[in-house]
Amino acid sequence: MKRLAEAGENRPQLLSGNDAVARGVWEAGARVAAAYPGTPSTEILESLARYPGIRANWAVNEKVSLEIAIGASLAGSRAFSAMKHVGVNVASDALMSQTLAGVAGGLVIAVADDVGLSSSQNEQDSRYWGRFAHLPILEPCDSQEAYEMAKAAFDLSERFQVPVLLRVTTRVSHVKSVVTVGERIEHAAKGFEKNPARWVLVPAVAKRRLGDQAVRDRQLAAYAETCDFNRVEAGADRRVGFVTSGPAYLHLREAFPDAPVFKLGLGYPLPIERIRAFAATVDALIVAEETEPLIEKELRAAGIAAHGKDILPATDELTPNVVGPAVRRFLGEAVETVAPLKADVFPRPPTMCVGCPHLAVYYCLSRLKKQVNIAGDIGCYTLGAGHPWNALDTCTCMGGSMGMALGMDLGRGETDKDRGIVAVIGDSTFLHMGMPGLLNIVYEGGNVTVLILDNRATGMTGGQEHPGTGHNLRGDAAPRVDFGKLVEAFGVKPERIRRVDPAEMPVLFKTLKEEIATPEPSVIITNRPCTLIDCFCKDTPFRVVEEDCTGCSNCLNVGCPAIQVIRTGVEKSGKGKDIERKWVKIDTAACTGCGLCQSTCGPGAIVRAGNVVAGPGAGAAR
Repeated sequence: MKRLAEAGENRPQLLSGNDAVARGVWEAGARVAAAYPGTPSTEILESLARYPGIRANWAVNEKVSLEIAIGASLAGSRAFSAMKHVGVNVASDALMSQTLAGVAGGLVIAVADDVGLSSSQNEQDSRYWGRFAHLPILEPCDSQEAYEMAKAAFDLSERFQVPVLLRVTTRVSHVKSVVTVGERIEHAAKGFEKNPARWVLVPAVAKRRLGDQAVRDRQLAAYAETCDFNRVEAGADRRVGFVTSGPAYLHLREAFPDAPVFKLGLGYPLPIERIRAFAATVDALIVAEETEPLIEKELRAAGIAAHGKDILPATDELTPNVVGPAVRRFLGEAVETVAPLKADVFPRPPTMCVGCPHLAVYYCLSRLKKQVNIAGDIGCYTLGAGHPWNALDTCTCMGGSMGMALGMDLGRGETDKDRGIVAVIGDSTFLHMGMPGLLNIVYEGGNVTVLILDNRATGMTGGQEHPGTGHNLRGDAAPRVDFGKLVEAFGVKPERIRRVDPAEMPVLFKTLKEEIATPEPSVIITNRPCTLIDCFCKDTPFRVVEEDCTGCSNCLNVGCPAIQVIRTGVEKSGKGKDIERKWVKIDTAACTGCGLCQSTCGPGAIVRAGNVVAGPGAGAAR
């Protein structure tokens, strides 16, 4: 990996929020960092790994990532962990207990909330972890603040001996702005100090720590009243004053540049008395916070009158065109209704990549979906729920497919008694949270066929490494998990473990039917790499011989984006029935040469591009 050198210190740099967090963590002297990739947090660790003097690692899931950081903190090093909002759910078992024990070296956890659900299964608000886990939360609004707060968070963590949550949102993570950076300050490891009365959380120890935690809560609340990250910005128009945090602050400033604003940088605990004093200076107080009404409820509980979700929406971002009209209506001003801008782009639903190894799997499952119930999981293969496959029946949470499949088997009724149960999961997701589910299937003798789609990457987030790829974050060679041996160790019978090249679609289809028909746990492992990773090699592409294409459109059912419809028509069958026809071409520049489309083409109109010697358009495709 190309390393970020110390060059650029004290000079402005154009950084995304994720890059800025990484820079701040590195300058703060952190020595250990770990994460599991998840949009919008992924780039934090990828950026951090390019700095010297810090050991950055991909973990198999967020809980392990946090546990690595906790261990480094107990050894006296400054440590860091990053994850997306749903990742905190996974890490929360470790988090909720460690906040009670506290930390030694500074421990900072960056959490990226996906406000607006650009790439997530829900829109949860990570600010709630502050109150729930009794820890402070810093909320930057742009890259400069992300950098500054990442550094300050370590000092805050060590001052109060508590993990600190650095909460960013997609708008901060992925937008670039100018950041003036500094220099790294080394913090040597202090060494682990044995103290079972603090670090061993048996009930007697935990009970004593509850009192310490209550004292710390009061100290943090007092600190919030003086924290420089919380500030009042004066304004001439005092009809309303705003309390806000994060990127909502920037949206609000654009919509109401003359209004007084109380900007929160330390979002939990709240500086209640400072906000109370601010509220007394304006006619009405409005809390502008994205998603949940957390601040609004805290202020009302403290006896401070405030508006919030009675005016502003409770989902998605509070952009100027959202917050502006809403507040103006509250002020009794006329608001012009503006028609939404027409998106001048061709509508394209989310779909898999050209030549994706999952295409054949979902093509086959789509042919069997009347005979099986299919539990899906989080990752690229979630796209199998879409057109043209429509081959997923459920998808709830990461690693949940196998547990849900077992439940579908154990709870099946009369209408499902003859149906097969299939669970689909990717290689990285299997290592993340899927293994316990398979273990339970085997333990209970569940009649479930598990498909592990091994594409040698954490594909959805950009092809990151994991213990099944053979490389670590820095690109160094690492031991590679053998999925066949792994699932055999769980107790799956060797004859029920099948390895299949998904490009050999007839073999895959036959294998699926055989394992679904076998009433015991079985595992099918596919073995084609993701087309976007370095080790993937393209084959000779395919093209369509136009005069041989009958318009049957069977190839479109594969779902490959390289196949494009060039004209449509309706023809009469021998019985006088209308039959819709779709003639196609293949984008040979994009085609990876996997051959799935050719295997569906009855007329033999799809051929290797290099083999065509005649026919209209043949030359253009070469």
